[in-house]
Amino acid sequence: MPVLRWIRRNLIVIAGLLTLAYMILPNIVVMVFSFNKPNGRFNYAWQRFSLDAWKDPCGVADLCGSLSLSLQIAFWATLGATALGTMVAFALVRYRFRARGAISSLIFLPMAMPEVVMAASLLTLFLNMGAQLGFWTVLIAHIMFCLSFVVTAVKARVMSMDPRLEEAARDLYAGPVQTFVRVTLPIAAPGIAAGALLAFALSFDDFIITNFNAGSTVTFPMFVWGSAQRGTPVQINVIGTAMFIIAVTVVLAGQLIANRRKNNVRP
Repeated sequence: MPVLRWIRRNLIVIAGLLTLAYMILPNIVVMVFSFNKPNGRFNYAWQRFSLDAWKDPCGVADLCGSLSLSLQIAFWATLGATALGTMVAFALVRYRFRARGAISSLIFLPMAMPEVVMAASLLTLFLNMGAQLGFWTVLIAHIMFCLSFVVTAVKARVMSMDPRLEEAARDLYAGPVQTFVRVTLPIAAPGIAAGALLAFALSFDDFIITNFNAGSTVTFPMFVWGSAQRGTPVQINVIGTAMFIIAVTVVLAGQLIANRRKNNVRP
């Protein structure tokens, strides 16, 4: 039958589109319900269209405060994890030293370990050190578990780099610093950017590790969890929709810039 033949020819495309729709569907639901005006406290059933939540996204007490705190933690955790992860990735790829294999394996432990185990271990460490739970303990914890993801992304990029490009720069009398800034860093930049974006998303979204080590500090995921116990404000959907739109815009902008550079390089 023609329909079956068409399905067989386009089976991979159909499967990809269905998978994409499955992934995007929750975001669409969040976006739709950001325009809802529920009769009660729970924003689980569609009532009527309204822009009230978009006009006043900070209308719920402590929502914007927790959002600002999450953005601050995610920003500094991204900077710390990206800087440390980039140096570790270059060290593991470019240098030979004792216990290199063991260190490379240990780097991936936070990715393989359940978050609740890591959260409890970090809490035990902080309590034994006498540290006061709050902003700094959350930041240290976020840098630690984001570090593995940054190392993985940067390491993959560094391993694919052609060392002859750096050799050519040195042959043209470029110093070590100039070679790194002009040649190495631009080539590794996509991997570094990917690791940084992943670290930011993981830090901003984390709940389990944050919940164990936050003390009285309330981040945005913790605020969402607490609000769900007594009602779900529409403003939460507004913030989620805004973050989704910003993330998609950044990805599309990066893709457009990369395509434009490729087109400019072509003869």
